Amino acid sequence: MLAPEVKALLEFINSQPSFPMSDVTPAVLRESAKTVGGAVEPVFKVENSQITIAASDSEPGQSDPLRVRIYYPENAKANGGALLPAVLFYHGGGFVMCDLDSHDGMCRTLCNASQAVVVSVDYRLAPEAHFPAAPEDAYRSLLWLHQEAETLGVDANAISVCGDSAGGNLAAVLCLLTRDRRGPAIQKQLLLYPVTSPNCDTDSHHKFAEGYFLTREQMQWFWQHYLGDATDAKTPYVDLLEADLTDLPPAMIITAEYDPLSDEGRLYADNLKAAGNTVEHRCVPGQIHGFCSFSDYIPQGRDVLCSLFKS
Repeated sequence: MLAPEVKALLEFINSQPSFPMSDVTPAVLRESAKTVGGAVEPVFKVENSQITIAASDSEPGQSDPLRVRIYYPENAKANGGALLPAVLFYHGGGFVMCDLDSHDGMCRTLCNASQAVVVSVDYRLAPEAHFPAAPEDAYRSLLWLHQEAETLGVDANAISVCGDSAGGNLAAVLCLLTRDRRGPAIQKQLLLYPVTSPNCDTDSHHKFAEGYFLTREQMQWFWQHYLGDATDAKTPYVDLLEADLTDLPPAMIITAEYDPLSDEGRLYADNLKAAGNTVEHRCVPGQIHGFCSFSDYIPQGRDVLCSLFKS
C-alpha cells in the first residue's frame, strides 16, 4: 500500500497536465527540475570548486573544468586536523537533467548523517554529452579527490561513492571502472533506487509504468538521450546486469516498492551477492522512485538517507 503522504503527492502530480515524451525537450525537463524552496539543513561549511585534471585524452571534453560542491560536517570544525572520510555523490536525473543545486538538500543530509565530507559532482549531461562522458567524469572526480585528499581534509583510504537513480548507475559503474583500471580504492557503494539496465522490461517496469512519478516511457526517453547512436548498450559500463561483478566494494542498495526500477535494483543486488560481494538490499515499502528527494513531503526519505551510515 502506498504511504499516505506518497498517495497525496501522487494525486497532485497526476493532476497536472502531461505530454508525450516525444514532445518534451531536455531544456523543458531541466527547467522543471530546478530547486523549489524548502528547508535546507545547515552544515559546517560548503565550498564550490572545480576539477581540471583529465582521466584520459581519448574522450572529447575530458579536459573541460568540472564543477564540484564540497560539504563539510560539524565535526570538521573541532577534529584537530584529523582527516575525514568522504562520500563522492552523483545526482540523479536520467543522465539528462539536475545539477548541484537540485540535490543540494540531499547532499546536506548525507553530510550530516555520515559526518563525512560530501563531494557532489556536476558531471556532463546528455544529449550534449552522450555515454561515456558521464562515467568518465565520475572517474575523473575519483582521481581528483584521491589526489587532493589531504588538501581537502579527506582520508584518501576512506572514500565511498553514492548516487540516486542515474547517479546510482554512475556510482556503480565507477566501481567497475576503478577495478578494471586499477584506480583508487572505493570503500563502499551506496545506491539509491539505481538505474541498472537500459532494457526497461522487468515486471516492475510494466506494473508501475504510469502513475507513480517516474514512468517507463520517461526511462526509455532518458536512455535514448544518454546513449544516442551508441552501439555498445550492452557494455558493462551501461548495462550493469550484464557486467562481471566480482571483486567490488560492499554495497548498500535501496529500492522502492512502487518504482519501475525496483526489479532491476533487486536484480543488481542479487547479482552482486552471487559474485561474492557483501551486499545489503532494502526495498522500502509504500514508496516511489525519488522519494529521498521529497523529504519536505515524505519524511521517510531523510530517515532512509541517514540509515545508509548506521550499519
